[in-house]
Parts: sequence; C-alpha cells; structure tokens
Amino acid sequence: MTTFDVWAPEKSPKLRLGDSEHAMEPGDGGWWHLDVPDAGPGTDYAFVLKDVENPVPDPRSAWQPQGVHGPSRVYDHSAFSWTDQSWSGRQVPGSVLYEMHIGTFTPQGTFDSAIERLDHLVELGVDLVELLPVNAFNGVYNWGYDGVCWFAPHEAYGGPDGLKRFVDAAHHKGLGVVLDVVYNHFGPSGAYAPMFAPYLSTGSNTWGSSLNLDGPDSGEVRRYIADSVLMWLRDYHVDGLRLDAVHALHDEGAVHLLEQLAVEVESLSTALRRPLSLIAESDLNDPKLITPREAGGYGLHAQWDDDVHHALHTLLTGERQGYYEDFGSLDVLRTVLEGAFFHAGTWSSFRGRRHGRPVDRQRVPGHRFVAFLQNHDQIGNRAVGDRLTATLSPGLLRVGATLLLTSPFTPMLFMGEEWAASSPWQFFTSHPEPDLAAAVQNGRRREFSRHGWAEADVPDPQDPATFERSKLDWSELGKPGHSEMLALYRKLIRLRHEVPDLTDPWLSDVEVWHGDQFVVIRRGRHAVAANLAGTPQTVSLRAVPSAVLLATAEGVVLERDRVVLPPESAVVVRTSR
Repeated sequence: MTTFDVWAPEKSPKLRLGDSEHAMEPGDGGWWHLDVPDAGPGTDYAFVLKDVENPVPDPRSAWQPQGVHGPSRVYDHSAFSWTDQSWSGRQVPGSVLYEMHIGTFTPQGTFDSAIERLDHLVELGVDLVELLPVNAFNGVYNWGYDGVCWFAPHEAYGGPDGLKRFVDAAHHKGLGVVLDVVYNHFGPSGAYAPMFAPYLSTGSNTWGSSLNLDGPDSGEVRRYIADSVLMWLRDYHVDGLRLDAVHALHDEGAVHLLEQLAVEVESLSTALRRPLSLIAESDLNDPKLITPREAGGYGLHAQWDDDVHHALHTLLTGERQGYYEDFGSLDVLRTVLEGAFFHAGTWSSFRGRRHGRPVDRQRVPGHRFVAFLQNHDQIGNRAVGDRLTATLSPGLLRVGATLLLTSPFTPMLFMGEEWAASSPWQFFTSHPEPDLAAAVQNGRRREFSRHGWAEADVPDPQDPATFERSKLDWSELGKPGHSEMLALYRKLIRLRHEVPDLTDPWLSDVEVWHGDQFVVIRRGRHAVAANLAGTPQTVSLRAVPSAVLLATAEGVVLERDRVVLPPESAVVVRTSR
C-alpha cells in the first residue's frame, strides 16, 4: 500500500501509474490523496495537471532515477540497513570542516567512490565533511546550486541509497556529514513544483524567482522547506546543513523561516539524542543569525564568514578588485581575528553604504563563524577557477594555512587544498536544453569580459573538458611539493586538536599586533607569528617563548622574548604566560 499525496490547490491532479490515470481525492488545504494497494517501493509514478501537456514528477519525490524531467519512483526509507547505531554525532564547536563536491572529488564522481577516500580525511584529521548540494538537478554534472528536487539525491551520484552508504561509512570512520542545501530559489530547468501551487513570490533574487515565504498560502511552502530539512537530518542521518545564501530568503513574517527551522531542528536533535547543526551562508554580516533565540536571535549554530577569507586572501595575494577593495592590510586582519567581521557597521566601498553589525566579543564565541582560505565560490567564481596554488609561493601557502588553522573560528578546507592541488575548480554545467546551455555560456563570457578577460580565456561551462579539468588528481599526494603541504596540514590540524588555546573560541581573549609585513596572534599561553616578507624578520612575542610547536620553514630562532622568522614563514610557540 502506498498513499500518494500532493499539494495542488485548485488543480484537481490525477495520478499517472504506467499508462493509466487515477483521479485523486481532495483533502484539507489544497491537498490531494490516493491510496494504491499494489503500488509498493520501486513503482514509477507522475502527476497529470490540467493545461500541462506531459505528466510531471512529484514536488516531494524521494527518487528521480530518470532525471528531474522523468517520473518519480516510490522509495522506502525504512528499507536501508543502517549500521551507525553507535554514532553519537559531531558538533561544530571544536571541529574542522572539509568542503567536498562529489562529482569532482574522485574520477568516478560518485558517493561510493568518495567512500574509498574517507581514510584520507581521517588521516588528515578533519571532523565534518561538507558536501556541496547533492539533490537532483538538470543534467549529469553541475555544482549543485541548480537543484529542483529538494527531497531526492542526484541519481548520477548514486541516488538515495548511495548517499546513505556514504553517510553510514563516514560515521564508521568518525566523520560527521554536513549537507549544503539551497532553499532560496529553484534551478532553471526541471522546477515543476510551481506548476502545482504558489511556491514562488512576485519578487526575485540573483538566481531567480524568490520563494513565497510570507504571502498567501506561504504556510505550505514553509512546510515544504522545513520537511526537506528534517528529512535530510532524520532519514539520511546527516549531522548538519549548510543553508545557502539565506540573505535571499525574503520573509517579513513575525517568525522568520530561519528561526522556525532552528526550533524544529532542535526538537529533532532532542528526539534523536545527537547534535544537529544549521550553518548559514549570509552576506549580511549580522550576528543575529547565530544569536540564541533566548537573546532575540534566530538560533542558528554557525555562519560562513567571508570577511576572514577576504582579509587573508588580499593580504597574501595583493588582489584588491571588486569586493576586496576595503581589505588587504594587516590592520584589517587584526580586526577580523579579534572581532570576526571587518564590515561591522562600517563603510563598504564595494556596496557604497555602511554594512554589517558588530559582534559582541564577550558573548559570541568564535566557533560560530566558519572561516576559510578557499571554498567553491572563491575558487569557482574566478574566471578560470584558479586555486591559490596558482598564485602564491609555497611559503605563503603555508603561512595562510597556519593563520587559518590557529584562528579562533571554525576552519574549513576546500577539497585538495591540503596538498596544494594543481587542478582548477571551474564553473561547469551540463544543461541538455540548447537555449539554456547557450544562455549560461554567453552569460559567463560577458560577465568576465567586463573585467578585462578575453572571452576565449573563460572556460565554457558546457564543455565536458571543463568538468574533467576540475577533478582532483590524487596522484599528486606523493609528489614533491604536495606531500610536504599535506604533512603540514596534518600537523596543524593535530596541533589544533591537542592545544586547547588554539580552539578557545572567546574573541575577547585574542590579541593581535603587527608591524612591517609580520603579524603575531596571542592565544592564551601560545603565540602564532607570521612573516609575509621575502626576507628574515625578528618579531617580538611580548612573552618568553619556551618551545616551538610548529614551524613552516627551517631556521626559526628563539631570542629572549623574540623569534627570528625565515622569509614567508610562520611559527606556533608556547610562551611563559
């Protein structure tokens, strides 16, 4: 027996099973239902809507084996044999995250092939694997942000069972899993949900039409999103969700959708007796997102912090264009290391206005901010998808890694960063519709031509070679230059886990000072000193060092309350106070 349900007010949908159509029974609130005794798991089905030429898939489909335009398939979540019953979860505080795109992490680009590389992540020392969106999207490969089926894992990756096998295996390795999810827009192809009901508002954002979160019938739209959130956490056993671009969630209701999600996830976490985390990506620089509900905030657990990335990136590379304009100095780095945001009610030249709100250093812990040197956006949205490896010297790469992994924030790595991967990570799509493919191709070229790039130099997103170039080259791990970088990342993560001062989240206890191309960060009885210059520098630690715990280059010398640093190097020392 399977009960088919669909929200379709004023649509009178019919259920298509094979070649036959079945009338559905109306229920409350625009819902329609039909019990079919002989339609068990594995049954293909679709819905027929008046004035829509072809049958369309279920907006809540759990399985799309023939892609986003094909029929839905009945899936039984209870049939999977989980083996992670002893898993007690993994929280964000104290963790190191690792961002991964399933399609380019391995040559095969599947959940099962990614399982084979989990030992690498265990040896690296990370705690949480953050997957770029894996719900079904149009085409075979894509970043994932064009998703349209918010309940169904992408079939080319391995479908529902493949994702469950990955999470189960990760838990056995001691790794938590965070899933990136997109609820601010539907992708441009295969978005059938708005044909059924008023899922969309009259407004729009950067990526398309906005979701109807506060207009008529918005209650069911919010329920649609909340049920998707709870499904990933409950039925797929994931440990957290990264909510994409929450600043694009337009909601003027008394209880913002984000607060609603925080409340419902807290209830589920209590029932499951394991921590569940919600991490926001936001352009607002507003600590209200991560302020507890008891203090008037939304109660999310963490948010991405682009200001930390911008401060590090500009300082290391010298780039100042676009939104980097206000960054690039050691003063800026000190501001973000001590206070999380640079734009905290201050003037933003890029925006032409004041931006952000200050963080209360006494009350808001640093682990609520996810910081990174690189991520999918900051690499893939460059014209040629070049990593820092293509720009920086090995010395400065090591300095950047040290500053990130000894910061008071929750650090996140982008796949391959740990061995200075040489492969780019470019913008790629596989839209089968010629008009949509051409629009993406031309739009990408126009975007970067305005910034001085020749159109011929911008990779074609639709060219399969663009996707292939973006896959990691695992043969690099043992090669000179790569193996040494991997060893450093392992040492840094191990040191972070072993030294409580380096995970201490209280920003009020972070002290930063700097001089001509050097910076020192005091973390309790430990200090991190970095020399960005191409010549040796003697740097005051304002305390007597007793031991060198890690150095990125040979030749570090301790002198009373100072340290002599080789060119482009960093050191972590224990001090007398």
